[in-house]
Amino acid sequence: MGEQSFNQEKEEYHASIGRKISFILACLVLLVVTSVLSCAVGTGYSFGETFDIVINHILGTEYAFRSPEWWADYYVWNNVMPGVTMALIAGAGLSLAGTVMQSMMENPLADAYTTGISSGACLGAVSAMIVGFSFTNVASSMGVVTNAFIGSLIPAVVIIMLIRYIGNSPSTMILIGSALSFFFNAMVTLIMATASAEALQDAYLWQIGSVSGASWTDIPLMLVMVVISSILVQLASKKLNVMSLGEKTAKSLGLDVSQFRMLCIILVSVLVASIISFTGVIGFIGLVAPHMVRYIVGSDNRFVVPGSILVGALILVVADAVSRVLYVWGDVPVGVVMSFIGAPVFLYLIIRRKSMKEVY
Repeated sequence: MGEQSFNQEKEEYHASIGRKISFILACLVLLVVTSVLSCAVGTGYSFGETFDIVINHILGTEYAFRSPEWWADYYVWNNVMPGVTMALIAGAGLSLAGTVMQSMMENPLADAYTTGISSGACLGAVSAMIVGFSFTNVASSMGVVTNAFIGSLIPAVVIIMLIRYIGNSPSTMILIGSALSFFFNAMVTLIMATASAEALQDAYLWQIGSVSGASWTDIPLMLVMVVISSILVQLASKKLNVMSLGEKTAKSLGLDVSQFRMLCIILVSVLVASIISFTGVIGFIGLVAPHMVRYIVGSDNRFVVPGSILVGALILVVADAVSRVLYVWGDVPVGVVMSFIGAPVFLYLIIRRKSMKEVY
């Protein structure tokens, strides 16, 4: 009887693993289809035509110079694909950061910006746009990117310096992050109060978050950071599972909690900085995607991590497509669309989990 029960539990376990893997594979297929479909939005080309353009470009197909096919290939690959690719990478990276923060902080409301990274990035970007101050000699748009990148790392450095003396409990890091956010936001408000109308509009739009105007030169740093971070977090997924059990339990299981939290803060800070320095601050994606995945596959980070990466990328690609659909009524940044999508979804997940007497 005991052996039969054991075999039944073993079969149920393998079936559960199979369902989780199937979900991840389904998300991957859906992401590919949605990305190609997103490329067709606003171009006048059908899904099939866009798919052919993408595939032919990948295969190295060449067209007669300035022929209709050449123009179609040029337009899709240089005007549309960079934005879709940036949305895909940014969604994946911010969702990954949110997954790490929620597990590491043992807090379902933690996200990529909990430590004040977004406020630091805003201060750096606004300083470049309005004051003309730059941490480097780089000019134009890359000066804004560089400022935002360096500015976003300042809160992380401050937190790392402080927690060495006052402890690195989740509540301590959240409180420090909140204090830094208030301070940097005050600085941003002060700078924007002295800005001209044109500079103020540019700064405001940057803070909302957008992938429009992206180019292929913006992609490499983001892509490298997301790929490296994804590999490292996946390798550390079992440790994240232990952290989710609580600090005392993690310590009793032999995990150096302080060191692991420090490494997570550094990784998340650099990852998020490499993304929002190009896109601006895109909210909700790092908060909603991990919750959606946990609702479907459970709390095992071995599956939550890849699931969150794919779901986050999928959500932001859809949000980008919606923003381009709404372009006929005006320039609607993807950050605005993401807030409209993320807020009700997150509210629903909270209500659903609360009704099931769950918080995380």
